[in-house]
Amino acid sequence: MRSVNTSPGPSRRSMLASGLVVPAVAALPAVTGASSAAAAPVTSGATPRGSAGRFDPDSPRFCLAVLPDTQYLFDADSTEPTPLRATLEWLRENRAEENIAFVAQLGDVTEHGTEAELAAAAAVWDGMSGSDLPFSVLAGNHDVSGDDQRGPTPYLDHFGPWRFRGMPTFRGASPDGYHSYHVFTAGGREWLLLAMDWRASDAGLAWAAGVLDANPTLPTILTTHEFVAADEHGVAALSEYGNTLWQSVVRGRDQVFLTLNGHFWPVGRTVLVNDAGHEVQAHLTNYQDQYYGGAAMIRLYHVDLARGIVDVETFSPWLESIPQDERNLLAAENLEKSTDLDRFSFPLVAEERFAGFAPPALPAQRPDRDVITKDTAAYWRFDEVRGVEGSVVGPGTRVRDRTGNGNDVTARLVGAAGAGALTWSGDHHDDAPAHASLRFDGHQGPDGGAALETGPDAPVNSDQFLDGFTIEVFLKLPDPFVGDHAWMGVLSWEGNNGDAGKTSGYTTEEPSCSLNVTSEWFLQFVLYPSLDDVNPTSWTHALTPGRWTHVAIVNDGEHTVVFVDGSKVVRNPAQRARGIATLGKPFAIGATQSNEEFGQGFYGWIGDVRISSRGLDVTEFLTAR
Repeated sequence: MRSVNTSPGPSRRSMLASGLVVPAVAALPAVTGASSAAAAPVTSGATPRGSAGRFDPDSPRFCLAVLPDTQYLFDADSTEPTPLRATLEWLRENRAEENIAFVAQLGDVTEHGTEAELAAAAAVWDGMSGSDLPFSVLAGNHDVSGDDQRGPTPYLDHFGPWRFRGMPTFRGASPDGYHSYHVFTAGGREWLLLAMDWRASDAGLAWAAGVLDANPTLPTILTTHEFVAADEHGVAALSEYGNTLWQSVVRGRDQVFLTLNGHFWPVGRTVLVNDAGHEVQAHLTNYQDQYYGGAAMIRLYHVDLARGIVDVETFSPWLESIPQDERNLLAAENLEKSTDLDRFSFPLVAEERFAGFAPPALPAQRPDRDVITKDTAAYWRFDEVRGVEGSVVGPGTRVRDRTGNGNDVTARLVGAAGAGALTWSGDHHDDAPAHASLRFDGHQGPDGGAALETGPDAPVNSDQFLDGFTIEVFLKLPDPFVGDHAWMGVLSWEGNNGDAGKTSGYTTEEPSCSLNVTSEWFLQFVLYPSLDDVNPTSWTHALTPGRWTHVAIVNDGEHTVVFVDGSKVVRNPAQRARGIATLGKPFAIGATQSNEEFGQGFYGWIGDVRISSRGLDVTEFLTAR
């Protein structure tokens, strides 16, 4: 969310965001009236202005701005356009900083829908026409009467389809002109915004359904003046007309994930469930009953696709533009809204919510030649050990080293584990070259699990990698994560570090190099270098069960750095670390030894494993394309 730094002193909104106690504001100087407040220029104070950059349609973080009922600002001879003008100016000037993709107005532009009122409102909205910020304006019951077959109106004269046709987002309008839709690009994908009239006839409902049916793969936001109403606690439910829209347009079309409306107050929200069993957020936004007719309050929906969440905030740019020492009591109290109905978050994991109608296009499987270079010492992938999901990979099954260097690995059981301890799976990291993995069902105790081992003469057994190395592996922990699997091994070289003359570590009975998972789901990379008796150990943050992770351990011949999903982790030791103190004993995938005995095996999925004979750049990882 944006930051606010009004002058002098911090704003109420920034203090709320930081958790500070906000003192009473009764002592603030009073603004002497509408003319005095209106005279304060929008540029007063230090409200953030737009950056020198531009809107970024590819950023995973973008913003949808929502502007509800402004009818009391355009009420016959009580018309006061200043708050709306300030809000629209703020939106234009802050488009880049907030990465605002679209502005959606929710109806009741005016109080009576007269020519004079709509002309006054249109004059303010004219300021948006010269910007590159797309917007929609729809009719409310105070702008029009009857359904969309009402014919010509002053609203249509000033806010008909002609106003939006010049926008690159505009895709069309209903024959009557009262409904329209836009397609905008944000977060690296296209989104549809459907702006519907106050009352849709059967023809209007059919038109809206047709738009959605013609664009079945676009995530859709429905804006209309009436959809849900809320009780005094903010609990919203479908209105009678809202239920008509729900039944005829929304519930059977999975792409509609968010609905926005005004009309009623107080504000509120609810979550509906459509025919596909998916959530539809339904939000009511309207502040006309509050100070200064709502003071052209806006909602910013900060969509964060990287985090899988939408953060919502509500504030009045006009009230924030008034210097703090000039705000009256009500201006200070209303410049931002901070209840959990005005400032809240809701989940939006696009890959999950949109999978039913727009499944992500997964990268294609890549052949060996695309990921094997002259520096690749060994590379194992599991698409060759193919079967149906859950097929047993029995002891003795061989997995080739795809480099041809002779580092083939062979499956073996650990302890008293049964044959089902190792199975084949088509599950894989989206960016893995091979679309396959092995499922290891390791346990503590006698039923240890399974491992893949190189043969006794494999070159990788004794290669010390004095010029550097990169070890890469794709892995996933089960969700739910059941049982105690603390310190299970992911991969390792066998043999005791003490036999290599390394005594500096916790014990002399652990392998010279291993990657393990702790009881807290942290990764631990243990290394005993070839040339020094030191034990530089790296640690990552906790892994997330149910999520594929790419791990890269990069050594440049001097130091080791661990990367998780292409991001360097913090706990990388500064100790010199050159080479690996290998002993000529097998390299293992899926387990780590202690005193040359395997205990429990890995619990989860392991995908492609690659060892390179130099430190790779992030752009050279298996995840790079």
